[in-house]
Amino acid sequence: MLHMVAKLHYVSDMSQIDIARKLGMSTATVSRMLQKARSVGLVRIEVIDLVSPEEITAELVAALGLKVAAVIDTPQSGVLGALAEPLGGLLRASGFGNGAVIGLGWGRAVREVVLAGLPPLGDAQVVPLNGGMQQAAPHFQINEFVRSAAEQIGGQPHFLHAPYLSSLELRDAFLADPSVRQTIALWDRLDCAIVGVGLTHAPQPTEASAATASEKALIGAAGDVIRHYVSLDGQLLPWDGEERMIAASPEQLRRTPLSIGVAASPEKAAGVIGAVRSGMINALVTDTTTAQAVIDLISSERTPD
Repeated sequence: MLHMVAKLHYVSDMSQIDIARKLGMSTATVSRMLQKARSVGLVRIEVIDLVSPEEITAELVAALGLKVAAVIDTPQSGVLGALAEPLGGLLRASGFGNGAVIGLGWGRAVREVVLAGLPPLGDAQVVPLNGGMQQAAPHFQINEFVRSAAEQIGGQPHFLHAPYLSSLELRDAFLADPSVRQTIALWDRLDCAIVGVGLTHAPQPTEASAATASEKALIGAAGDVIRHYVSLDGQLLPWDGEERMIAASPEQLRRTPLSIGVAASPEKAAGVIGAVRSGMINALVTDTTTAQAVIDLISSERTPD
């Protein structure tokens, strides 16, 4: 009888009142039987310890081979803005200050951490990592990110008044402009890059206007870093028109001592892995849900079918 009562309550999820009615006994008797079932070991209740952010950070660094990472507990809302504090911690710990060159990419994650606030770092140079786009969406306003970040850091902004994508002729004309040349020359002196990790465009019809047909047609893309697309194994995937971009190159990002990816979405796990394996990012700021998705995906690759 103990076994039956225990199964009805803990397996079938029946209330004690319903069990009492079903078996023709009092609720007090059902309660005593459930207590006895636990005391004799017929029922064991286990509370699973959640993995702490510190533990999952260490696991993430090991799984991806990162220089450093910062992982926060996933908040109920405002996860991207919540990444500003751990990002600021990485920047302070890295000792960036006078003379440092910090590059910013575009995207929602970068916008939200800048809106939430970056720490004072001294007279650093803040530079956009790509040109602008003729889009009203706030997460494309790269020069505004630079202006705001430089104000918070206490540094100097460098603006890029050029489109991210144009014709080859116009690209050459923009690159011949002295102010543009001065700004993009800083890409070879980057001490730190802060970039988002984009999703592929196929599942995002709402962002179809932000990508060319060639970008949307990419096969095997896991994600992108300032429109440099990567596969899960970290291979760069060229697309028709990429040669017309005005943006820091993958090689320049690879040479950056600290290139920080900022991302918070389990759907971006493959993109994060691909971006790290490509060498374009070597540090990560994220939340526990995304970090676990990354670790699980890497683990699944190692598990034989």
